[in-house]
Amino acid sequence: MSFPDLHSFHIPVLGIGYSIDTPLKVARFGIASVMSIMDDELLEQLRQHYSVQYSKTYTPIHKTDEDCRAKRITAYLDLIHVLVNEQVEAIKKLPFEPGNDISRYFEMLPEQSALKQKYHEMLLEENMAAKNAMQEELRASIKAGAIDVNIMAKVDKVNFDKNGKPLPAEYSDALASLRGFANSTLHSSVILSAGYNPRLYSYLEQFKDFQPDENGRLKKKIVLKVSDYRSALVQGKILAKKGLWISEYRIESGLNCGGHAFATEGMLLGPILEDFKNNRDALATEMFTLCQKAYIERGQQPFLQQPAIKITVQGGIGTANENDFLLKHYELDGTGWGSPFLLVPEATNVDGHTLNDLATAEKEDFYMSYASPLGIAFNNFRKSSAEKQRTARIEKNRPGSPCYKKFLVSDTEFTKEPICTASRQYQHLKIKQLKEQNLSEAQLEAAIQLVTEKDCLCEGLSAPVLLKNDITPSHHLSAVTICPGPNLAYFSGTYSLAQMVGHIYGRINILNARYRPSMFINELQLYIDYFNNKLKLPDINPKQVKYFQAFKTNMLEGINYYKKLLPSLKKETDQYLATMKNELINAYEVVSNIKIPMVG
Repeated sequence: MSFPDLHSFHIPVLGIGYSIDTPLKVARFGIASVMSIMDDELLEQLRQHYSVQYSKTYTPIHKTDEDCRAKRITAYLDLIHVLVNEQVEAIKKLPFEPGNDISRYFEMLPEQSALKQKYHEMLLEENMAAKNAMQEELRASIKAGAIDVNIMAKVDKVNFDKNGKPLPAEYSDALASLRGFANSTLHSSVILSAGYNPRLYSYLEQFKDFQPDENGRLKKKIVLKVSDYRSALVQGKILAKKGLWISEYRIESGLNCGGHAFATEGMLLGPILEDFKNNRDALATEMFTLCQKAYIERGQQPFLQQPAIKITVQGGIGTANENDFLLKHYELDGTGWGSPFLLVPEATNVDGHTLNDLATAEKEDFYMSYASPLGIAFNNFRKSSAEKQRTARIEKNRPGSPCYKKFLVSDTEFTKEPICTASRQYQHLKIKQLKEQNLSEAQLEAAIQLVTEKDCLCEGLSAPVLLKNDITPSHHLSAVTICPGPNLAYFSGTYSLAQMVGHIYGRINILNARYRPSMFINELQLYIDYFNNKLKLPDINPKQVKYFQAFKTNMLEGINYYKKLLPSLKKETDQYLATMKNELINAYEVVSNIKIPMVG
Protein backbone atom coordinates (compact mmCIF):
# COMPACT_ATOMS: atom_id res chain seq x y z
CA MET A 1 0.00 0.00 0.00
CA SER A 2 1.43 3.42 -0.97
CA PHE A 3 0.64 6.70 0.70
CA PRO A 4 0.73 10.27 -0.70
CA ASP A 5 2.58 13.18 0.89
CA LEU A 6 2.49 12.78 4.64
CA HIS A 7 1.75 16.37 5.66
CA SER A 8 -0.15 19.14 3.92
CA PHE A 9 2.17 21.89 5.22
CA HIS A 10 5.86 22.77 5.03
CA ILE A 11 8.12 25.06 7.06
CA PRO A 12 9.46 27.78 4.70
CA VAL A 13 12.93 29.27 4.92
CA LEU A 14 13.27 31.45 8.03
CA GLY A 15 16.01 34.04 7.71
CA ILE A 16 19.56 32.78 7.34
CA GLY A 17 20.00 30.80 10.53
CA TYR A 18 16.55 30.11 11.98
CA SER A 19 15.80 27.10 9.76
CA ILE A 20 19.32 26.31 8.59
CA ASP A 21 19.24 22.90 10.30
CA THR A 22 15.46 22.45 10.63
CA PRO A 23 15.50 19.24 8.51
CA LEU A 24 17.72 17.70 11.17
CA LYS A 25 14.96 18.45 13.69
CA VAL A 26 11.75 17.66 11.75
CA ALA A 27 12.48 15.68 8.56
CA ARG A 28 12.45 12.35 10.40
CA PHE A 29 8.79 13.03 11.21
CA GLY A 30 7.95 13.43 7.53
CA ILE A 31 7.79 17.23 7.73
CA ALA A 32 9.25 19.22 4.82
CA SER A 33 11.33 22.33 5.49
CA VAL A 34 13.60 24.79 3.72
CA MET A 35 17.15 25.88 4.60
CA SER A 36 18.96 29.01 3.51
CA ILE A 37 22.30 28.29 1.82
CA MET A 38 23.29 31.95 1.59
CA ASP A 39 26.00 31.98 4.27
CA ASP A 40 28.67 29.39 3.45
CA GLU A 41 30.77 30.47 6.46
CA LEU A 42 27.86 29.65 8.77
CA LEU A 43 27.25 26.33 7.02
CA GLU A 44 30.89 25.43 7.54
CA GLN A 45 30.68 26.25 11.26
CA LEU A 46 27.59 24.07 11.61
CA ARG A 47 29.11 21.22 9.61
CA GLN A 48 32.00 21.16 12.05
CA HIS A 49 29.58 21.33 14.99
CA TYR A 50 27.37 18.47 13.79
CA SER A 51 30.29 16.35 12.60
CA VAL A 52 31.64 16.40 16.16
CA GLN A 53 28.21 15.87 17.70
CA TYR A 54 27.43 12.85 15.49
CA SER A 55 31.01 11.46 15.36
CA LYS A 56 31.52 12.10 11.66
CA THR A 57 34.84 12.87 10.00
CA TYR A 58 35.28 16.60 9.49
CA THR A 59 37.74 17.95 6.94
CA PRO A 60 37.62 21.75 6.86
CA ILE A 61 37.04 23.65 3.64
CA HIS A 62 38.99 26.87 3.95
CA LYS A 63 38.03 30.24 2.54
CA THR A 64 41.19 30.16 0.46
CA ASP A 65 40.27 26.82 -1.19
CA GLU A 66 39.18 26.97 -4.82
CA ASP A 67 35.39 27.12 -5.21
CA CYS A 68 35.09 27.03 -1.42
CA ARG A 69 31.54 28.44 -1.35
CA ALA A 70 30.03 25.71 -3.52
CA LYS A 71 32.11 22.99 -1.83
CA ARG A 72 31.05 24.10 1.66
CA ILE A 73 27.38 24.07 0.65
CA THR A 74 27.66 20.61 -0.91
CA ALA A 75 29.47 19.22 2.13
CA TYR A 76 26.89 20.62 4.55
CA LEU A 77 23.91 19.36 2.54
CA ASP A 78 25.48 15.92 2.17
CA LEU A 79 26.01 15.75 5.94
CA ILE A 80 22.40 16.73 6.67
CA HIS A 81 21.24 14.13 4.13
CA VAL A 82 23.27 11.38 5.80
CA LEU A 83 22.14 12.33 9.32
CA VAL A 84 18.45 12.50 8.39
CA ASN A 85 18.65 9.10 6.67
CA GLU A 86 20.23 7.65 9.81
CA GLN A 87 17.47 9.19 11.94
CA VAL A 88 14.79 7.62 9.75
CA GLU A 89 16.43 4.20 9.90
CA ALA A 90 16.67 4.51 13.69
CA ILE A 91 12.96 5.36 13.96
CA LYS A 92 12.03 2.30 11.91
CA LYS A 93 13.73 0.07 14.48
CA LEU A 94 11.86 1.46 17.48
CA PRO A 95 9.05 -0.44 19.18
CA PHE A 96 5.61 1.16 19.02
CA GLU A 97 5.51 2.66 22.50
CA PRO A 98 3.80 5.86 23.70
CA GLY A 99 5.97 8.96 23.52
CA ASN A 100 8.83 7.69 21.38
CA ASP A 101 9.70 8.97 17.90
CA ILE A 102 7.94 6.26 15.91
CA SER A 103 4.69 6.89 17.75
CA ARG A 104 5.14 10.69 17.42
CA TYR A 105 5.69 10.20 13.68
CA PHE A 106 2.23 8.72 13.18
CA GLU A 107 0.40 10.73 15.84
CA MET A 108 1.37 14.04 14.24
CA LEU A 109 -0.14 13.06 10.88
CA PRO A 110 -3.44 14.71 9.88
CA GLU A 111 -6.53 12.77 10.92
CA GLN A 112 -7.67 12.14 7.32
CA SER A 113 -4.33 10.53 6.44
CA ALA A 114 -4.70 6.90 5.33
CA LEU A 115 -1.45 6.19 7.13
CA LYS A 116 -2.77 7.69 10.36
CA GLN A 117 -5.89 5.52 10.07
CA LYS A 118 -3.73 2.46 9.52
CA TYR A 119 -1.79 3.37 12.67
CA HIS A 120 -5.01 3.57 14.72
CA GLU A 121 -6.16 0.22 13.33
CA MET A 122 -2.85 -1.29 14.42
CA LEU A 123 -3.25 0.05 17.97
CA LEU A 124 -6.70 -1.55 18.24
CA GLU A 125 -5.68 -4.87 16.69
CA GLU A 126 -5.72 -7.67 19.30
CA ASN A 127 -4.34 -10.49 17.15
CA MET A 128 -0.57 -10.31 17.66
CA ALA A 129 0.36 -11.82 14.30
CA ALA A 130 -1.87 -9.32 12.48
CA LYS A 131 -0.61 -6.51 14.72
CA ASN A 132 3.02 -7.33 13.95
CA ALA A 133 2.30 -7.46 10.22
CA MET A 134 0.63 -4.06 10.38
CA GLN A 135 3.57 -2.64 12.31
CA GLU A 136 6.01 -3.83 9.64
CA GLU A 137 3.86 -2.21 6.95
CA LEU A 138 3.83 1.03 8.93
CA ARG A 139 7.61 0.92 9.39
CA ALA A 140 8.11 0.43 5.65
CA SER A 141 5.97 3.51 4.95
CA ILE A 142 8.14 5.86 7.04
CA LYS A 143 9.98 8.44 4.95
CA ALA A 144 11.71 11.71 5.58
CA GLY A 145 10.21 15.09 4.84
CA ALA A 146 11.77 17.07 2.01
CA ILE A 147 15.15 18.71 2.67
CA ASP A 148 14.81 21.76 0.45
CA VAL A 149 17.04 24.81 0.03
CA ASN A 150 16.38 28.48 -0.75
CA ILE A 151 18.35 30.81 -3.00
CA MET A 152 17.49 34.52 -3.15
CA ALA A 153 18.05 34.89 -6.88
CA LYS A 154 19.09 38.53 -6.92
CA VAL A 155 21.48 38.27 -3.97
CA ASP A 156 24.30 37.49 -6.35
CA LYS A 157 27.49 39.32 -5.44
CA VAL A 158 30.43 39.05 -7.83
CA ASN A 159 33.48 37.60 -6.07
CA PHE A 160 37.18 38.40 -6.53
CA ASP A 161 40.42 36.47 -6.46
CA LYS A 162 43.30 37.22 -4.08
CA ASN A 163 44.64 39.81 -6.52
CA GLY A 164 41.36 41.72 -6.56
CA LYS A 165 40.31 40.58 -10.04
CA PRO A 166 36.68 39.52 -10.62
CA LEU A 167 36.22 35.76 -10.77
CA PRO A 168 34.23 34.19 -13.64
CA ALA A 169 30.43 34.53 -13.43
CA GLU A 170 29.90 31.00 -12.12
CA TYR A 171 31.67 32.00 -8.88
CA SER A 172 29.10 34.66 -8.01
CA ASP A 173 27.14 34.03 -4.80
CA ALA A 174 23.88 32.77 -6.32
CA LEU A 175 25.50 30.60 -8.99
CA ALA A 176 27.96 29.07 -6.53
CA SER A 177 25.04 28.33 -4.18
CA LEU A 178 23.17 26.59 -6.99
CA ARG A 179 26.25 24.56 -7.87
CA GLY A 180 26.63 23.56 -4.24
CA PHE A 181 23.08 22.24 -4.17
CA ALA A 182 23.29 20.63 -7.62
CA ASN A 183 26.43 18.69 -6.65
CA SER A 184 24.89 17.39 -3.40
CA THR A 185 23.39 13.96 -2.90
CA LEU A 186 19.98 15.40 -2.04
CA HIS A 187 16.88 14.44 -4.04
CA SER A 188 14.97 17.61 -3.25
CA SER A 189 14.07 21.10 -4.45
CA VAL A 190 15.68 24.50 -4.76
CA ILE A 191 13.29 27.35 -4.03
CA LEU A 192 14.15 30.39 -6.14
CA SER A 193 12.91 33.57 -4.51
CA ALA A 194 13.28 37.36 -4.62
CA GLY A 195 12.97 37.94 -8.34
CA TYR A 196 14.40 37.06 -11.73
CA ASN A 197 18.13 36.56 -12.31
CA PRO A 198 18.83 35.75 -16.00
CA ARG A 199 22.36 34.56 -15.27
CA LEU A 200 21.17 32.14 -12.58
CA TYR A 201 18.27 30.84 -14.66
CA SER A 202 20.59 30.09 -17.59
CA TYR A 203 23.06 28.37 -15.27
CA LEU A 204 20.37 25.87 -14.21
CA GLU A 205 20.61 24.29 -17.68
CA GLN A 206 24.12 23.02 -16.95
CA PHE A 207 23.02 20.49 -14.33
CA LYS A 208 21.50 17.19 -15.44
CA ASP A 209 19.71 16.66 -12.13
CA PHE A 210 17.20 19.39 -13.12
CA GLN A 211 16.35 17.52 -16.32
CA PRO A 212 14.49 14.20 -16.72
CA ASP A 213 16.52 10.99 -16.57
CA GLU A 214 15.93 7.96 -18.79
CA ASN A 215 12.79 7.21 -16.79
CA GLY A 216 11.49 10.74 -17.15
CA ARG A 217 12.13 11.57 -13.48
CA LEU A 218 13.79 14.59 -11.89
CA LYS A 219 16.44 14.03 -9.23
CA LYS A 220 16.31 17.70 -8.25
CA LYS A 221 13.34 19.99 -8.67
CA ILE A 222 12.79 23.71 -9.13
CA VAL A 223 10.27 25.65 -7.04
CA LEU A 224 9.41 29.26 -7.85
CA LYS A 225 8.32 31.53 -5.03
CA VAL A 226 5.95 34.05 -6.61
CA SER A 227 3.57 36.79 -5.51
CA ASP A 228 1.04 36.59 -8.39
CA TYR A 229 0.02 34.55 -11.42
CA ARG A 230 1.64 36.82 -14.00
CA SER A 231 5.03 36.43 -12.33
CA ALA A 232 4.60 32.64 -12.32
CA LEU A 233 3.66 32.60 -16.00
CA VAL A 234 6.50 34.87 -17.14
CA GLN A 235 9.24 33.13 -15.13
CA GLY A 236 7.80 29.70 -15.86
CA LYS A 237 8.01 30.32 -19.61
CA ILE A 238 11.58 31.53 -19.39
CA LEU A 239 12.63 28.33 -17.63
CA ALA A 240 10.42 26.00 -19.68
CA LYS A 241 12.01 27.25 -22.92
CA LYS A 242 15.32 26.09 -21.46
CA GLY A 243 13.82 22.65 -20.75
CA LEU A 244 13.48 23.34 -17.03
CA TRP A 245 10.27 22.16 -15.39
CA ILE A 246 8.81 24.08 -12.46
CA SER A 247 7.58 21.43 -10.05
CA GLU A 248 5.92 23.89 -7.69
CA TYR A 249 4.68 27.46 -7.68
CA ARG A 250 4.92 28.66 -4.09
CA ILE A 251 2.66 31.70 -3.67
CA GLU A 252 3.53 34.05 -0.83
CA SER A 253 1.43 36.92 0.47
CA GLY A 254 3.02 40.17 -0.66
CA LEU A 255 2.97 41.75 2.81
CA ASN A 256 1.56 39.26 5.34
CA CYS A 257 4.77 37.26 5.57
CA GLY A 258 8.07 37.19 7.41
CA GLY A 259 11.39 38.54 6.17
CA HIS A 260 11.43 40.64 3.01
CA ALA A 261 8.00 41.72 1.80
CA PHE A 262 7.47 41.98 -1.96
CA ALA A 263 4.24 43.94 -2.28
CA THR A 264 2.06 43.39 -5.32
CA GLU A 265 0.40 46.29 -7.14
CA GLY A 266 -2.46 46.12 -4.66
CA MET A 267 -3.52 42.62 -5.74
CA LEU A 268 -4.76 40.67 -2.73
CA LEU A 269 -4.07 37.04 -1.95
CA GLY A 270 -7.61 35.70 -2.53
CA PRO A 271 -7.92 36.93 -6.13
CA ILE A 272 -4.36 35.76 -6.82
CA LEU A 273 -5.23 32.25 -5.62
CA GLU A 274 -8.37 32.35 -7.76
CA ASP A 275 -6.18 33.10 -10.80
CA PHE A 276 -4.04 30.05 -10.10
CA LYS A 277 -7.07 27.85 -9.53
CA ASN A 278 -8.67 28.90 -12.82
CA ASN A 279 -5.49 28.73 -14.89
CA ARG A 280 -3.64 25.84 -13.29
CA ASP A 281 -4.26 23.27 -16.04
CA ALA A 282 -3.49 25.76 -18.80
CA LEU A 283 -0.27 26.76 -17.03
CA ALA A 284 0.87 23.15 -16.71
CA THR A 285 0.02 22.33 -20.33
CA GLU A 286 1.85 25.36 -21.70
CA MET A 287 4.97 24.68 -19.60
CA PHE A 288 4.97 21.01 -20.62
CA THR A 289 4.72 21.87 -24.32
CA LEU A 290 7.63 24.33 -24.07
CA CYS A 291 9.78 21.89 -22.09
CA GLN A 292 9.22 19.00 -24.50
CA LYS A 293 9.98 21.23 -27.47
CA ALA A 294 13.28 22.29 -25.88
CA TYR A 295 14.31 18.68 -25.23
CA ILE A 296 13.41 17.47 -28.71
CA GLU A 297 15.24 20.37 -30.39
CA ARG A 298 18.38 19.55 -28.38
CA GLY A 299 18.07 15.81 -28.91
CA GLN A 300 17.62 15.16 -25.20
CA GLN A 301 15.43 12.71 -23.34
CA PRO A 302 11.96 14.32 -22.94
CA PHE A 303 9.48 13.58 -20.19
CA LEU A 304 7.64 10.29 -20.74
CA GLN A 305 4.48 11.96 -19.46
CA GLN A 306 3.48 15.37 -18.13
CA PRO A 307 4.88 15.74 -14.59
CA ALA A 308 2.67 16.99 -11.80
CA ILE A 309 2.87 20.57 -10.61
CA LYS A 310 2.12 21.71 -7.12
CA ILE A 311 0.52 25.00 -6.14
CA THR A 312 1.07 26.01 -2.52
CA VAL A 313 0.55 29.17 -0.48
CA GLN A 314 2.18 30.75 2.56
CA GLY A 315 2.01 33.96 4.54
CA GLY A 316 -0.24 34.83 7.45
CA ILE A 317 -2.13 31.55 7.85
CA GLY A 318 -3.08 31.20 11.49
CA THR A 319 -5.95 28.76 12.06
CA ALA A 320 -6.89 25.23 11.05
CA ASN A 321 -10.04 26.61 9.39
CA GLU A 322 -7.96 28.93 7.21
CA ASN A 323 -5.55 26.13 6.38
CA ASP A 324 -8.39 23.78 5.43
CA PHE A 325 -10.22 26.45 3.40
CA LEU A 326 -7.15 27.29 1.36
CA LEU A 327 -6.49 23.65 0.54
CA LYS A 328 -10.06 22.81 -0.43
CA HIS A 329 -11.49 25.99 -1.95
CA TYR A 330 -8.43 26.83 -4.06
CA GLU A 331 -7.52 23.17 -4.65
CA LEU A 332 -4.01 23.73 -3.35
CA ASP A 333 -1.42 21.04 -2.70
CA GLY A 334 -0.08 22.48 0.52
CA THR A 335 0.46 25.45 2.79
CA GLY A 336 3.50 27.04 4.38
CA TRP A 337 3.64 27.91 8.09
CA GLY A 338 6.70 29.99 8.85
CA SER A 339 6.74 32.54 11.67
CA PRO A 340 4.72 30.46 14.20
CA PHE A 341 7.51 27.86 14.13
CA LEU A 342 9.88 30.45 15.57
CA LEU A 343 8.08 29.68 18.84
CA VAL A 344 8.89 25.95 18.52
CA PRO A 345 12.41 25.34 19.92
CA GLU A 346 12.29 21.75 18.65
CA ALA A 347 12.07 23.01 15.06
CA THR A 348 13.99 26.27 14.75
CA ASN A 349 16.91 28.22 16.21
CA VAL A 350 15.91 31.15 18.38
CA ASP A 351 18.20 32.09 21.27
CA GLY A 352 16.69 32.19 24.76
CA HIS A 353 16.44 35.97 25.15
CA THR A 354 14.84 36.50 21.74
CA LEU A 355 12.48 33.57 22.24
CA ASN A 356 11.25 35.04 25.52
CA ASP A 357 10.74 38.44 23.87
CA LEU A 358 8.78 36.86 21.01
CA ALA A 359 6.65 34.80 23.36
CA THR A 360 5.63 37.88 25.37
CA ALA A 361 5.43 40.40 22.52
CA GLU A 362 2.61 42.86 21.91
CA LYS A 363 1.11 43.42 18.48
CA GLU A 364 2.94 46.77 18.17
CA ASP A 365 6.31 45.03 18.48
CA PHE A 366 5.94 43.62 14.95
CA TYR A 367 6.34 46.23 12.24
CA MET A 368 7.31 46.88 8.62
CA SER A 369 10.73 48.52 8.32
CA TYR A 370 13.30 49.48 5.71
CA ALA A 371 16.16 47.92 7.66
CA SER A 372 17.20 45.73 4.74
CA PRO A 373 20.18 46.95 2.68
CA LEU A 374 18.35 45.55 -0.36
CA GLY A 375 15.96 48.52 -0.21
CA ILE A 376 12.97 46.19 0.14
CA ALA A 377 10.37 46.40 2.89
CA PHE A 378 11.43 44.11 5.75
CA ASN A 379 9.33 42.73 8.60
CA ASN A 380 11.04 43.57 11.85
CA PHE A 381 10.78 43.13 15.62
CA ARG A 382 11.20 46.15 17.89
CA LYS A 383 12.55 44.15 20.86
CA SER A 384 15.40 42.48 18.98
CA SER A 385 18.93 42.93 20.30
CA ALA A 386 20.00 44.03 16.81
CA GLU A 387 17.53 46.92 16.92
CA LYS A 388 18.87 47.93 20.33
CA GLN A 389 22.42 47.72 18.99
CA ARG A 390 21.52 49.84 15.95
CA THR A 391 20.05 52.66 18.07
CA ALA A 392 22.96 52.48 20.54
CA ARG A 393 25.45 52.96 17.70
CA ILE A 394 23.51 56.03 16.52
CA GLU A 395 23.52 57.48 20.03
CA LYS A 396 27.33 57.02 20.13
CA ASN A 397 27.55 58.86 16.80
CA ARG A 398 28.83 55.67 15.13
CA PRO A 399 25.89 54.53 12.98
CA GLY A 400 26.17 51.52 10.74
CA SER A 401 27.75 48.09 11.07
CA PRO A 402 31.15 46.62 10.36
CA CYS A 403 30.77 44.68 7.10
CA TYR A 404 32.55 41.34 7.08
CA LYS A 405 30.40 38.92 5.10
CA LYS A 406 29.41 41.33 2.31
CA PHE A 407 26.50 39.25 0.98
CA LEU A 408 24.33 42.35 0.44
CA VAL A 409 26.87 44.79 -0.99
CA SER A 410 25.31 46.68 -3.90
CA ASP A 411 26.00 50.43 -3.67
CA THR A 412 28.69 52.20 -5.75
CA GLU A 413 27.71 55.82 -5.06
CA PHE A 414 30.94 56.52 -3.18
CA THR A 415 33.21 53.61 -4.05
CA LYS A 416 34.33 51.70 -7.13
CA GLU A 417 33.74 48.33 -5.44
CA PRO A 418 30.16 47.84 -4.13
CA ILE A 419 29.58 48.37 -0.42
CA CYS A 420 26.58 47.69 1.81
CA THR A 421 24.18 50.51 2.73
CA ALA A 422 24.08 49.14 6.28
CA SER A 423 27.84 49.44 6.63
CA ARG A 424 29.53 52.05 8.81
CA GLN A 425 31.57 53.10 5.77
CA TYR A 426 28.53 53.87 3.61
CA GLN A 427 26.48 55.56 6.34
CA HIS A 428 29.41 57.83 7.31
CA LEU A 429 29.88 58.91 3.67
CA LYS A 430 26.15 59.36 3.05
CA ILE A 431 25.54 61.42 6.18
CA LYS A 432 28.53 63.61 5.33
CA GLN A 433 27.04 64.18 1.87
CA LEU A 434 23.61 65.04 3.30
CA LYS A 435 25.09 67.58 5.69
CA GLU A 436 26.64 69.40 2.75
CA GLN A 437 23.31 69.83 0.93
CA ASN A 438 21.91 72.81 2.88
CA LEU A 439 18.80 70.90 3.90
CA SER A 440 16.48 72.23 6.58
CA GLU A 441 16.90 70.71 10.02
CA ALA A 442 13.73 68.64 9.59
CA GLN A 443 14.74 67.47 6.11
CA LEU A 444 18.22 66.54 7.27
CA GLU A 445 16.91 64.60 10.25
CA ALA A 446 14.44 62.65 8.07
CA ALA A 447 17.12 61.90 5.47
CA ILE A 448 19.61 60.68 8.08
CA GLN A 449 16.94 58.49 9.66
CA LEU A 450 16.38 56.75 6.31
CA VAL A 451 20.10 56.08 6.05
CA THR A 452 20.61 54.80 9.59
CA GLU A 453 17.50 52.58 9.52
CA LYS A 454 19.51 50.10 7.45
CA ASP A 455 21.01 47.32 9.55
CA CYS A 456 23.34 44.36 9.04
CA LEU A 457 21.26 41.28 8.24
CA CYS A 458 24.18 38.99 7.42
CA GLU A 459 25.38 38.84 11.03
CA GLY A 460 22.04 39.42 12.76
CA LEU A 461 20.16 36.63 10.97
CA SER A 462 23.05 34.18 11.52
CA ALA A 463 23.69 34.84 15.21
CA PRO A 464 20.76 32.89 16.77
CA VAL A 465 21.81 29.43 15.55
CA LEU A 466 25.32 30.05 16.87
CA LEU A 467 24.07 31.29 20.23
CA LYS A 468 21.68 28.37 20.60
CA ASN A 469 24.47 25.86 19.89
CA ASP A 470 27.09 27.63 22.06
CA ILE A 471 29.24 28.46 19.04
CA THR A 472 31.16 31.72 19.29
CA PRO A 473 29.95 34.05 16.51
CA SER A 474 32.59 35.21 14.07
CA HIS A 475 33.87 38.71 14.88
CA HIS A 476 31.98 38.38 18.22
CA LEU A 477 28.87 40.02 16.73
CA SER A 478 26.07 38.41 18.72
CA ALA A 479 23.18 40.86 18.26
CA VAL A 480 20.14 39.06 16.83
CA THR A 481 17.95 40.26 13.97
CA ILE A 482 14.62 38.47 13.68
CA CYS A 483 12.00 39.05 11.01
CA PRO A 484 8.68 37.41 11.93
CA GLY A 485 5.53 38.12 10.00
CA PRO A 486 2.82 40.21 11.71
CA ASN A 487 0.76 37.03 12.13
CA LEU A 488 3.00 36.09 15.06
CA ALA A 489 1.19 38.73 17.14
CA TYR A 490 -1.60 36.17 17.64
CA PHE A 491 0.66 33.51 19.17
CA SER A 492 2.07 33.93 22.68
CA GLY A 493 4.27 31.38 24.41
CA THR A 494 6.49 28.54 23.29
CA TYR A 495 5.21 25.26 21.91
CA SER A 496 6.26 21.71 21.24
CA LEU A 497 6.41 20.45 17.68
CA ALA A 498 3.36 18.25 18.35
CA GLN A 499 1.40 21.26 19.65
CA MET A 500 2.11 23.40 16.59
CA VAL A 501 1.29 20.57 14.20
CA GLY A 502 -1.85 19.86 16.23
CA HIS A 503 -2.87 23.50 15.87
CA ILE A 504 -2.39 23.40 12.10
CA TYR A 505 -4.64 20.35 11.85
CA GLY A 506 -7.27 21.63 14.29
CA ARG A 507 -6.65 19.19 17.12
CA ILE A 508 -5.90 22.06 19.53
CA ASN A 509 -6.00 25.86 19.44
CA ILE A 510 -2.90 27.74 20.64
CA LEU A 511 -3.86 31.27 19.58
CA ASN A 512 -3.73 33.92 22.30
CA ALA A 513 -6.79 35.87 23.45
CA ARG A 514 -6.11 38.84 21.12
CA TYR A 515 -8.81 39.44 18.52
CA ARG A 516 -7.57 38.02 15.23
CA PRO A 517 -9.27 38.97 11.96
CA SER A 518 -9.21 36.65 8.96
CA MET A 519 -5.82 36.29 7.26
CA PHE A 520 -7.41 38.01 4.26
CA ILE A 521 -8.45 41.02 6.36
CA ASN A 522 -5.02 41.20 8.00
CA GLU A 523 -3.33 41.31 4.60
CA LEU A 524 -5.83 43.89 3.32
CA GLN A 525 -5.09 46.20 6.26
CA LEU A 526 -1.36 45.82 5.64
CA TYR A 527 -1.90 46.88 2.03
CA ILE A 528 -3.97 49.90 3.08
CA ASP A 529 -1.20 51.02 5.45
CA TYR A 530 1.45 50.35 2.81
CA PHE A 531 -0.54 52.34 0.22
CA ASN A 532 -1.00 55.33 2.52
CA ASN A 533 2.73 55.38 3.26
CA LYS A 534 3.57 55.26 -0.44
CA LEU A 535 1.31 58.26 -1.05
CA LYS A 536 3.48 60.31 1.33
CA LEU A 537 6.44 60.12 -1.05
CA PRO A 538 7.72 63.54 -2.14
CA ASP A 539 7.79 64.65 -5.79
CA ILE A 540 5.25 62.18 -7.15
CA ASN A 541 5.48 61.86 -10.95
CA PRO A 542 2.90 60.81 -13.60
CA LYS A 543 4.23 57.23 -13.68
CA GLN A 544 3.69 56.89 -9.94
CA VAL A 545 0.17 58.33 -10.25
CA LYS A 546 -0.67 55.59 -12.75
CA TYR A 547 0.76 53.01 -10.33
CA PHE A 548 -1.32 54.43 -7.45
CA GLN A 549 -4.48 54.34 -9.53
CA ALA A 550 -3.93 50.70 -10.45
CA PHE A 551 -3.10 49.91 -6.81
CA LYS A 552 -6.34 51.43 -5.59
CA THR A 553 -8.42 49.71 -8.26
CA ASN A 554 -6.89 46.32 -7.45
CA MET A 555 -7.59 46.74 -3.74
CA LEU A 556 -11.23 47.68 -4.36
CA GLU A 557 -11.68 44.71 -6.69
CA GLY A 558 -10.09 42.47 -4.07
CA ILE A 559 -12.49 43.70 -1.39
CA ASN A 560 -15.47 42.99 -3.65
CA TYR A 561 -14.06 39.53 -4.31
CA TYR A 562 -13.92 38.81 -0.58
CA LYS A 563 -17.52 39.98 -0.11
CA LYS A 564 -18.62 37.34 -2.63
CA LEU A 565 -16.35 34.76 -1.00
CA LEU A 566 -17.98 35.00 2.45
CA PRO A 567 -20.64 32.25 1.87
CA SER A 568 -17.81 29.82 0.98
CA LEU A 569 -16.29 30.12 4.46
CA LYS A 570 -18.52 27.33 5.69
CA LYS A 571 -16.52 26.37 8.79
CA GLU A 572 -16.63 29.87 10.28
CA THR A 573 -19.33 31.00 12.72
CA ASP A 574 -22.12 33.46 11.84
CA GLN A 575 -20.53 36.01 14.15
CA TYR A 576 -17.15 35.59 12.41
CA LEU A 577 -18.74 36.12 9.00
CA ALA A 578 -20.77 39.14 10.15
CA THR A 579 -17.65 40.76 11.61
CA MET A 580 -15.66 40.04 8.45
CA LYS A 581 -18.43 41.52 6.31
CA ASN A 582 -18.35 44.74 8.37
CA GLU A 583 -14.55 44.87 8.14
CA LEU A 584 -14.79 44.60 4.35
CA ILE A 585 -17.46 47.32 4.14
CA ASN A 586 -15.32 49.63 6.27
CA ALA A 587 -12.20 48.84 4.27
CA TYR A 588 -13.99 49.58 0.99
CA GLU A 589 -15.03 52.96 2.30
CA VAL A 590 -11.51 53.74 3.53
CA VAL A 591 -9.88 52.78 0.23
CA SER A 592 -12.55 54.59 -1.81
CA ASN A 593 -11.81 57.80 0.09
CA ILE A 594 -8.05 57.66 -0.41
CA LYS A 595 -7.08 60.62 -2.56
CA ILE A 596 -4.44 60.10 -5.20
CA PRO A 597 -2.40 63.26 -5.78
CA MET A 598 -2.66 64.78 -9.23
CA VAL A 599 0.37 66.07 -11.09
CA GLY A 600 0.44 68.50 -13.99
